[in-house]
Amino acid sequence: MVVMNRVLVALTLALLASSALLPVSDAAKKPSSTPRKEDVPYIKCQVCEKLSSRLHQLVKEKQQQISPKKISEYEIIEIAENVCNLKKEEADWMLKIDIVEKGDNLVLVEQQEEGMCNSKCKTIENACQKVIGYSDTDVAEYIYKSKPDLVSLVNHLCKDLTDACSKKPPPVPKDRVPGEPFVAKPSKDAEMDKILRSMQGMPGAPGMKVYSREDIEKGNIGNEDDDGDDDEDEEEDDKFPKNLGKVLKEKESKTEELKKTITKEFKKKGEALKRHAQKVSNRVRRWWKGLGSSSSKKPKSGKSEL
Repeated sequence: MVVMNRVLVALTLALLASSALLPVSDAAKKPSSTPRKEDVPYIKCQVCEKLSSRLHQLVKEKQQQISPKKISEYEIIEIAENVCNLKKEEADWMLKIDIVEKGDNLVLVEQQEEGMCNSKCKTIENACQKVIGYSDTDVAEYIYKSKPDLVSLVNHLCKDLTDACSKKPPPVPKDRVPGEPFVAKPSKDAEMDKILRSMQGMPGAPGMKVYSREDIEKGNIGNEDDDGDDDEDEEEDDKFPKNLGKVLKEKESKTEELKKTITKEFKKKGEALKRHAQKVSNRVRRWWKGLGSSSSKKPKSGKSEL
């Protein structure tokens, strides 16, 4: 497992190395990402409604993906646990929402493209997490057993399980400082971020560290107590033969069976890792090829494009 994790980290760095060399525009610089918790009461109900809609959609998509097999309650719980975590693919819906002040209300406005994750994005995530809280397993159980339509799901999550929409939000203070404007994320950054989120679930790497483009550009790689991790890995490597020898001595009659099991498991993990790595590599290659071809095209005339 230790070796497999190191291979995955190396693969991640190889895939991201090229993106680190790309110039970053002023608009692409990472803005403030501290949530404005004081705004949560004004948007909590709207966030709950959009959260319910996203949950309903994700469960439906998952069912279509694994059909004719029926979706399990565990799979729905996993979706509910990830839908409010911006590090997961299930939460990318929050990246397309802007918070706009209209009169004495704050309104969530959906955008066509993903935006830079600023304080608004983090505020929506904070509100989402406060809404679902410890109710993720409860709402998952409700979806699994009742198979509700969207209206029923909204009512159950936002009024029965939580108080997100139990009362009208208070008016926004007149002296509230407006938030930053919504800034669309460059397409190349949006695609790379999507790949990074998908790599969070790589098989065989539950504790794998995935570095962002900002980490690579700033050189923040390998500074997280690397020596300590190496020592722990070496200790585990030293313990493994001893532990295995002890098991073999206690189970001499099952030595051959144990060897076959170990070999089979290593082979299975290796094949799964190889398939996933190939899939991610092909995806990055296609994206990189498309980016190169689009940047190499020049306008036919000398006139500047509007």
